Amino acid sequence: MAIVDVRILVEGASDVEVVSKALQGLALGSEYNITISAIIPTTNVEIAKSAAAGADLLIIATDADRVGRDLAERLYSELNEMVGHVERMKLPLGHDLEHVDVELVRKELKNTLVRAGLKTLQLLPGYVELRKQLLDVKGQYDLLAQEYENLEKEHGELQEKYEELHAEYVRVRNENEGLRELLEKKSRPRRIDDAWKSLFPAEPVPDEGVIALAVKKLGLAGKVIVGQGYIFAEEKELVEELLKTVYLSLSIKEELPKPPKPPVEEPPKTLEPKRSEPEVVENAEVKPEDIEGLLKGL
Repeated sequence: MAIVDVRILVEGASDVEVVSKALQGLALGSEYNITISAIIPTTNVEIAKSAAAGADLLIIATDADRVGRDLAERLYSELNEMVGHVERMKLPLGHDLEHVDVELVRKELKNTLVRAGLKTLQLLPGYVELRKQLLDVKGQYDLLAQEYENLEKEHGELQEKYEELHAEYVRVRNENEGLRELLEKKSRPRRIDDAWKSLFPAEPVPDEGVIALAVKKLGLAGKVIVGQGYIFAEEKELVEELLKTVYLSLSIKEELPKPPKPPVEEPPKTLEPKRSEPEVVENAEVKPEDIEGLLKGL
């Protein structure tokens, strides 16, 4: 059984002595399971709040006059929400320790405790109802806690499944991107004109035979196919590299200086034999025998 924490609030130090004297003849612990944890001598509200907070029962013991009643009402309004229950106790006027009737104070203290107990009993039906509601709420809480535990377990399983599916999704996505890149690299047959103009729009398209010759010379037969105005290779980049090579070759060929023309050889001329002409000797002396020989020759 829980012990009831009771605190008594009085006006001054003399009241502390009177109340302490009255408590000496009461067996509150054994009879009522009550302990008086503090007797607080103050009229200051803030000090009273600090000292009385958390008590099960707070007894405000003031003089039985108008001033005491006003003080008790003011303290009650300030402290009512901070303790379990507040009860007022009237002290007899002129209660110095030498002339006070301690038995009267003791009786008033017991009556105050009884009043507090009876008022508390009036709250018992409400307490029972609240306890019933509490048990209902606790039962609902237990059901919700069990449901939450089940949902949390299911959530963990779904989270694990989601992570597996997400990992599979990432794998398939990466594989799909790889296939897409591979397909993008795969080229389709293109018209030579279109392929050339996409690279060199301002240059005339070379003859198909030139490109076919380049394929043969570069050892690309089987990798690049040229014919009927089309060109094809498994990789688009290979077609572009081939056309760039052809363009470079044609450009270099145009810029190279042309070799000089070889001289035209004329047929050799036939030389006619020169006729020997008689040598004319000036002032020659003609001898008679020479004339005779010449005539014989004729």
